[in-house]
Amino acid sequence: MDIPIGALAHFVGGSPQFMLHLTDDHQKKLRRFIHKRVLNPEDADDILQLTYLEAWRNRDRFSGQATLSTWMCGIAQNLIRNHFRRLYAKPVHCEFDEALWHGQEDKKNLDWEFEINRRLEKTLIAIKDLPVEMRRTLYASLETDGSYQDTADVLDIPIGTVRSRLSRAREQLKRVTRNPLQP
Repeated sequence: MDIPIGALAHFVGGSPQFMLHLTDDHQKKLRRFIHKRVLNPEDADDILQLTYLEAWRNRDRFSGQATLSTWMCGIAQNLIRNHFRRLYAKPVHCEFDEALWHGQEDKKNLDWEFEINRRLEKTLIAIKDLPVEMRRTLYASLETDGSYQDTADVLDIPIGTVRSRLSRAREQLKRVTRNPLQP
């Protein structure tokens, strides 16, 4: 849902004149800026709306030293940063389907066991082939039960570096170990 710039005046009161300087091009630029950084379209749209509201709420702080669109991109960047802080603060939830495991075990399906062992072996080889810093970060993350902050503290590196290395390691491991029969 897009909130028209003129409608923002009704939320707080007062004149929305400084917001009216945002042309369609500026609004499109702001939308692209956010969507480029937040891949989930619903989250990106929420952040876009929050950006308009925060800009309106803090309109008295706009000094004109920067262009209006630059100022709003700064607001959006702060909201994006807060969004990812909240997102990464939550532990990753992964369920293990025990019924599937037990069903395969009961059947004594050797093909299935072979496939699991093959994937495990591919994963271990792929981990060994990761760059040293990425591998160290992965091992430290495992030792600290996946906590980004604890991993950063153990390695004495910024938390952003931990996130980046783990994200790249996951992508690289997925690429190397994915089943070629799957799309």
